[in-house]
Amino acid sequence: MTMSPKSLFGSVFTRSQIPNWISIGRIILIGPILYYLSTRHFDIALALIAIAGISDAVDGFLAKHYHWESRLGGFLDPLADKFLLVAVFIVLTGLGLVPVWLTAVVIGRDLAIVVGGFTYQWLIGEVYAKPTWISKANTFFQLVYTISVVAVEATGWNGNLWLMICGTAVFVSSMVSGLDYIWTWGNLAIQNRGNRAALTPTDGKN
Repeated sequence: MTMSPKSLFGSVFTRSQIPNWISIGRIILIGPILYYLSTRHFDIALALIAIAGISDAVDGFLAKHYHWESRLGGFLDPLADKFLLVAVFIVLTGLGLVPVWLTAVVIGRDLAIVVGGFTYQWLIGEVYAKPTWISKANTFFQLVYTISVVAVEATGWNGNLWLMICGTAVFVSSMVSGLDYIWTWGNLAIQNRGNRAALTPTDGKN
């Protein structure tokens, strides 16, 4: 049955979709943030990154408090975070403000997870986005680190020690969360492939 334009409009613009629209707004903010970073307007970029960070907390709160979770939101929210953080890391590295090796670790982890997810979807079955606590901690550390780097440039604050601490937290949590994903989904893939093999009927030939 085809959904009428009115019904489609009503399903998209409902209160339960507010967290998803906030995530979309966060994705839209990426362009202005990258522009102001690349033109070294760090004060404006800092304000926009802070707004993006607050929006992440708000949409998460709304989804959980009002039970507005959805499968779309489960993918859209972390996707918005990753697009924003990876883009900011790349630009800050290009400006010489973030070490190349740290950005490589951040991007490498995300690529491993994305490739693993597509491989699992292709070979095993449906993937459901459910970030672990260490993954959420990694996102938090990345956000704090990037905000701190931009804040140093915007305010002239001498935060070298703080940046070293935050950078170390990003590195450690990226490695641990990446290995956690590989271990968890690898074991799940082995189990599910074994189950599928056991359930596959033979053709009766010896």
